[in-house]
Amino acid sequence: MAANHPRPRFRLTATVLDTPDPHGLADFYRRLLGWEIESDEPEWVTLRPPGGGAGLSFQTERAYVRPAWPAGPGDPQMMMHLDIEVDDLAAAGAHAAAAGATLADFQPQDDVRVYLDPDGHPFCLWIR
Repeated sequence: MAANHPRPRFRLTATVLDTPDPHGLADFYRRLLGWEIESDEPEWVTLRPPGGGAGLSFQTERAYVRPAWPAGPGDPQMMMHLDIEVDDLAAAGAHAAAAGATLADFQPQDDVRVYLDPDGHPFCLWIR
């Protein structure tokens, strides 16, 4: 950017996950995180944390392909994942499973647990 033009203001408002069922996936993350629905449209749902901040949005993707974790040669790879810090890994894992998550077979670290949401998006619960 040229010196005489200040950088425009940027603010991350949400991470968007593709899904064949935005309402179903939003409901999973609502149960998992305790966040509330901010917008609810036929093909788009946004959740926000209490007190504001960047949220999670879910959009319909009719050609959605479930990623493989970990991906091998030729597997559909994840495009991103969520890192969620928790204060008790075992309790958070039990809560995630009760909300509908599946513990991934491959676990890369002792202080991280990789789970898959109902559409197969990996997310990590981790403890500092």
